[in-house]
Formats: sequence, C-alpha cells, structure tokens
Amino acid sequence: MDFKTNRPNHIEDYLVALHSGQWFGWSDSKNKIYANLIIYDNTKIKPTEQECIDGLAQLQSDYDTAKINQETKKASGKQKLLNLGLTEEEIKALIGQ
Repeated sequence: MDFKTNRPNHIEDYLVALHSGQWFGWSDSKNKIYANLIIYDNTKIKPTEQECIDGLAQLQSDYDTAKINQETKKASGKQKLLNLGLTEEEIKALIGQ
C-alpha cells in the first residue's frame, strides 16, 4: 500500500483482503513476488497469479472510484453552500477548503 495515499499497490494488499490472520507469507521477504508466495494455512487455497493481478487491479479501481466520488461530493457540497449565500471565506472556515 502506498503510505502517502493508502492506495493499494502490491499483490500483498489483495492477499490481506482475502482472509484474516497470517495465512500467507513470502519465502524471500525482501522480494515479495508471486513466485515467493507461500501459504501457511492449509485450509486456504493459493490464488493464481492472475487472480492476484486482477484482485489488485479491482482494489485500485475501487480506491480510485471512492476518491473521485469523495472529491465530487465535496465540490457539490461546496457549491450548495455557495448557492445558499455563504462566502468562500465562510466555507473555508467550515470545511477547510
């Protein structure tokens, strides 16, 4: 995960979302690639590499959509406050924007 934005950016983000607990690990913790993925919990099935790629892409898409929706709602709310007669300064004081 990108620590500045919290946007998923590694298959590990997808794997963590699949199951709770320490069900997987890496044979080489400094080289976290699919080939080094190991499953600790024998009740869990190792996802395919493509499932990991697709799962990460879906997490990224969901994140991006949520971010856009948040920005859209914030802009919409700001416009509604302007329409009600508040000034830019008053809005900034209220919402910090």
